[in-house]
Amino acid sequence: MQSTAFALSPPLPSLRSPSLRSRRRCLGFGFDPVRLSAVAISRDLSSPDDAPSGLPAVRSFPPRCWSSGPPPPLSSWRLRPWSGVRGFGCDREKSRFEVRATSVPEAAGDREKSGSMAKTLELGLLFGLWYLFNIYFNIYNKQVLKVYHYPATITMIQFAVGSVLVLFMWTFNLYKRPNLSRSQLMAIVPLAVVHTLGNLFTNMSLGKVAVSFTHTIKAMEPFFSVILSAMFLGEMPTPWVVGSLLPIVGGVALASMTEASFNWAGFWSAMASNLTNQSRNVLSKKVMVKKEESMDNITLFSIITIMSFILLFPATCYMEGFKFTPGYFELAAKSGLNVKQVLVRSLLAALSFHAYQQVSYMILQRVSPVTHSVGNCVKRVVVIVSSVLFFRTPVSPINSIGTGIALAGVFLYSRVKRIKPKPKTA
Repeated sequence: MQSTAFALSPPLPSLRSPSLRSRRRCLGFGFDPVRLSAVAISRDLSSPDDAPSGLPAVRSFPPRCWSSGPPPPLSSWRLRPWSGVRGFGCDREKSRFEVRATSVPEAAGDREKSGSMAKTLELGLLFGLWYLFNIYFNIYNKQVLKVYHYPATITMIQFAVGSVLVLFMWTFNLYKRPNLSRSQLMAIVPLAVVHTLGNLFTNMSLGKVAVSFTHTIKAMEPFFSVILSAMFLGEMPTPWVVGSLLPIVGGVALASMTEASFNWAGFWSAMASNLTNQSRNVLSKKVMVKKEESMDNITLFSIITIMSFILLFPATCYMEGFKFTPGYFELAAKSGLNVKQVLVRSLLAALSFHAYQQVSYMILQRVSPVTHSVGNCVKRVVVIVSSVLFFRTPVSPINSIGTGIALAGVFLYSRVKRIKPKPKTA
């Protein structure tokens, strides 16, 4: 037979927000008669805190708020086990603090998520601008070089426009003007020389062959980077890197054999551009090693742009003469040259050139070099496809296959370059 024990227990607190009357009761303005709740001994003895055998289990409860008024009728009495939750009605401030504390991590997570999304959108916008400015540069540059056969003069104009933009930013504090020491200037001069030659050779190639073929040959840049790094920096490539160079060389060779606009002047100019551009990267690692002499990429590019203009101006006057005199333009207009169109497109090409270089360095400050290298590979694909469509360049199936193999090798190179060789164990 099941016996029953009686224990003293206050009514369970309501989950609703306490009213004014209940708050007064909590402050001690009344009392509540004792309610009786029946508790089965079998339920009590099944708990971990069982009472000794033969004794009824009686639960004790902490004091609660007592309310005044007549007791409720017996019909409303219910069997309620103790929930173990302390005074919802009286501890209002505590519950409010707990809710507020739990909502803070959610808000912080939302802010972090929105900030990450904003950074992703900003990075995507920069990549889009990088590709767009590069497309416009190659199209306008090719249009000018087709009718104005002076690549050194065109290159000098591009450096001149870039120098004006750099000085404008420094003058109006849009970008911090650097304080250079003599040693820094002497270290940057070799970089400016190879930078000038690299852009000059690129324009010479664009003036001789199609834009798509020039960029296909420029896919050989990783090959020259590996060779020069091994020769001057002692960085020996891994077998994975060497393996990725094979499709690059093979693809460029296949595309060259089937290129409709192929000529040796354009081919060797593009190769010379690869050599000088990668020499600039190697020199930048070799000479800019001291932390106190280091500077960010945009500042370095700005200084190199001004130096390149200073270096190229006398060389251009010696090689091609000064082709921007009113007398020359008048003579060129009589021979059928649209002088206004050439000037406008030369200016647009120069602005696009400097813009895509600036955006490229801005991206490099936000992503890893491997990610930037992959983006550069995709950029080359975009430029080749857009130039073929715009200029309606005839492309044979074998030529397109060779170009695709070379670009796939560049992408593979950018991925395997980060694989580090295992250290040799003694």
